[in-house]
Amino acid sequence: MRAWSVTAPAPIDRGPLELSDRPDPEPGPGEVRVRVSVCGVCRTDLHVAEGDLAVHRAGVVPGHEIVGVVDRLGPGASRFAEGDRIGIAWLRRTCGVCRFCRRGAENLCTSPSFTGWDEDGGYAEHAVVDERFAYSLPAGFADEHVAPLLCAGIIGFRALRRAELPPGGRLGIYGFGASAHITAQIAIAQGATVHVMTRSPEARELALALGCASVGGATDAPPEPLDSAINFTPSGDVVPAALRALDRGGTLAVAGIHMSDTPPLDYDRELFQERQIRSVTANTRRDGEDLLRIAGRIGVQVHTTAYPLERADEALADLAHDRLTGAAVLRVGPP
Repeated sequence: MRAWSVTAPAPIDRGPLELSDRPDPEPGPGEVRVRVSVCGVCRTDLHVAEGDLAVHRAGVVPGHEIVGVVDRLGPGASRFAEGDRIGIAWLRRTCGVCRFCRRGAENLCTSPSFTGWDEDGGYAEHAVVDERFAYSLPAGFADEHVAPLLCAGIIGFRALRRAELPPGGRLGIYGFGASAHITAQIAIAQGATVHVMTRSPEARELALALGCASVGGATDAPPEPLDSAINFTPSGDVVPAALRALDRGGTLAVAGIHMSDTPPLDYDRELFQERQIRSVTANTRRDGEDLLRIAGRIGVQVHTTAYPLERADEALADLAHDRLTGAAVLRVGPP
């Protein structure tokens, strides 16, 4: 099969990825193999390729928003049948026995495994996964549009939960890429007023088209105090501005797996009056199931730019240089 691998982590313009042929993977006990149709392009893939997240295995295949058809069952696998369309996401495996798994917080598992970081992902023609961590997909979405839901959607949904937005509340979204444009639609469907701060003129246009109440620059003050905010950018410089925008008792959720250093905070202006900041770490399978169900019910519009598998490095470069609006996806094989 054709697959991209991270050969030498470095800035994306220096070519850290290599496309090559490698043997098709074989599913192990309890696993299924998927013939990949589409794989989303996530900023986490960029962090792995560039070394912001140290690779856990040399030559790993990135990609964790995988949509495809089951074409082989491993020994004992019975949850899916050959020909089923399924999704493979970031959370690949948890131990099931640590204190966090036992209390239902498997996103905090002490011995987790992640797709495209610990094990090979979907920048390839085939991928395997433990069937317990795969997702059934809503029928109303084409492969290209459901793929970004498997990380951008799930993590944005968890960030929205972590932000503790009250019913009918005022939400600020900082950065408006793949995850944010999905999260905004869910918040609006739940009755929220959404204000978007982003440096991209194209993203501002998309935000208004999706029903957001206002748009502004990356660190501009929104037109009213916020009950909650989410920082989807990898920039720690956004954090003080987002905290200042919060009303008393407001919550800022930081959604990225990697972020640059946060500047010193002014306690009186940015934290006092019970403002708080909360991180987001991975997700539970329940988060994914809930997000896919809600997205299907409200008809989330997923805006994508498609690239052939051969241009995965170009897709990541466009992401790195803010040349994308919405989500990028790789078309790998036939649906």
